[in-house]
Amino acid sequence: MDYTIKIGGAAGQGIQTIGESLSKVFSRSGFYTYSFQDYESRVRGGHNFFQIRFSDRPVLAPREPIEILIALDGESIPLHSGELSEIGSAIYDSKNPKQTYNDERFVDVPFNRLAVEHGGNPVMSNTAASGATLGMLGMDVETLIEVLRDTLKRPETFEANERVARAGHQFGAGNCPRCRFTVNPQPGKKMVIEGNQAIGLAAIASGCKFYSAYPMTPSTGILVFLANHAEEHGLVVEQAEDEIAAINMALGASFAGVRAMTGTSGGGFALMVEGVSLAGMTETPIVIVLAQRPGPATGFPTRTEQADLLFALFAGHGEFPRVIFAPGTPEQAFRLVNKAFDLTEKYQVPALILTDQLFADSAWSFDGIDLGIFGYKDYRLRGDDFKALPEYSRHAFTETGVSPLAIPGDAPYLVVTDSDEHDEQGHIVEDAETRIKMVEKRYLRKMPLIREEIEPPLLYGSGDPEITLVCWGSNFGVVKEAVDELSSRHRVAMLHFSELYPFPAEELKPRRQAPGSEKQVSVGAGVNSGDDPSGFMDVIRGSRLAVCIENNISGRFARLVRAETGFDFKERINRFDGRPFTLESLLEEIDVYL
Repeated sequence: MDYTIKIGGAAGQGIQTIGESLSKVFSRSGFYTYSFQDYESRVRGGHNFFQIRFSDRPVLAPREPIEILIALDGESIPLHSGELSEIGSAIYDSKNPKQTYNDERFVDVPFNRLAVEHGGNPVMSNTAASGATLGMLGMDVETLIEVLRDTLKRPETFEANERVARAGHQFGAGNCPRCRFTVNPQPGKKMVIEGNQAIGLAAIASGCKFYSAYPMTPSTGILVFLANHAEEHGLVVEQAEDEIAAINMALGASFAGVRAMTGTSGGGFALMVEGVSLAGMTETPIVIVLAQRPGPATGFPTRTEQADLLFALFAGHGEFPRVIFAPGTPEQAFRLVNKAFDLTEKYQVPALILTDQLFADSAWSFDGIDLGIFGYKDYRLRGDDFKALPEYSRHAFTETGVSPLAIPGDAPYLVVTDSDEHDEQGHIVEDAETRIKMVEKRYLRKMPLIREEIEPPLLYGSGDPEITLVCWGSNFGVVKEAVDELSSRHRVAMLHFSELYPFPAEELKPRRQAPGSEKQVSVGAGVNSGDDPSGFMDVIRGSRLAVCIENNISGRFARLVRAETGFDFKERINRFDGRPFTLESLLEEIDVYL
């Protein structure tokens, strides 16, 4: 069983409310779910949609055929009715936008009338639509009532919505003679989490105590999530006046002794670049979330793209190391955000988490969170740590290039740093000899050690593939499902990169996950299929066909691979219209090369 529901309408009509409610219903009914949103950059109006896929097996990407279209505006049926599957149906309210369809696939459900008659307010029409959808699917309405009870805190509001939900369910169940869906709840409830929520949750679990940001789509969800949970976790969240202030606040908090993070999108990161260099020069730990969207300039504020990789790699004047990660699932985000906090303190370099609108606004179901994946090691000097030091120098020369990291006011010594070139004590200098030593300390000594911490890509599929699909970040799910579809006809594999820079040593063997696994993949959690491939670049070079798949026009990751290894992808699949790959669209693109 694998069904998709699309809710279409204008901003302000409650599309997201229906989508999130139904996602919770399906996940609590034991189904695997994946949902994503397509919305315009306006408060009201325009055409948006929320798409939910649910199945009795893990699903990680959008697909095109839809089984139920919930049309809340006049554009939804003309735009999306062609996407209905053979058993698909659409529901709409003919009183709004006053249009009737004489087609058995289209079911006229009086959303507004049900909301007014049973709840007293037309705003509850989205609840009627949710109930009607479950009725069409032959599912019980009680789980929806449970979701409403958890969401609506005022008793009178909940009771009104409960009546509307039951009325909508009864109407949907009794007025869809064409509906032939088979939906049997599965054992075990599941959780649902969005990409931005996964980032925020991992930050809290990693000991983050300060977050500053200026709201910018699609990173704003992190700010909202952390603000909502700040009090219970002793977290300071500051909405700054701009991105320049945001990164400097975070650097100040980090210098003062707490784990700090900031987040933005490409335009905001452009303003942060001087702060990134400041972190590099002062060797101040900081985690930066760069949630990509199409540019340049304001671009497509609410769409998705993977065009900022090289921007993140080279942002900042001067030469200094950095770490760049790009999760493709919430489970990967948990581990990589935690690792980013660890490495930024261990090596005192900036750590960047690259996401995009697709990852930020998508939501996945999962069985639960293994808290054992969250490690915490304090690299700052405290208390008795100073007894072994005859003196303290913030930028002391060491074999590793990593200097002792003390907290101003807490240390028995003066803690000084400077944005100008400085000596070991942190005071400004002008001489060439110190400059050479400091650049070598910050870059040459740290880089080899950081590279040793970087894990190779994940190999999914054949250990001896004739076709290798290479991707990074948010394309994990759709490429993984493409491998599943193609594996019956070809020896095919996916190499997914989530730890991008320093680029992993190419002689490393890829991590494994066997085809057919029913578990959603976590970074580092692999199942050996019996094959023993050599280094991950040997897998690419040894394939008859190696295709790099990205959401940009110029192949940013392909360029990074060529710069680091000399390998040049001859075949690339690039999508850059601001929309994500669907399973069908990606398979169509791959089929050109087969």
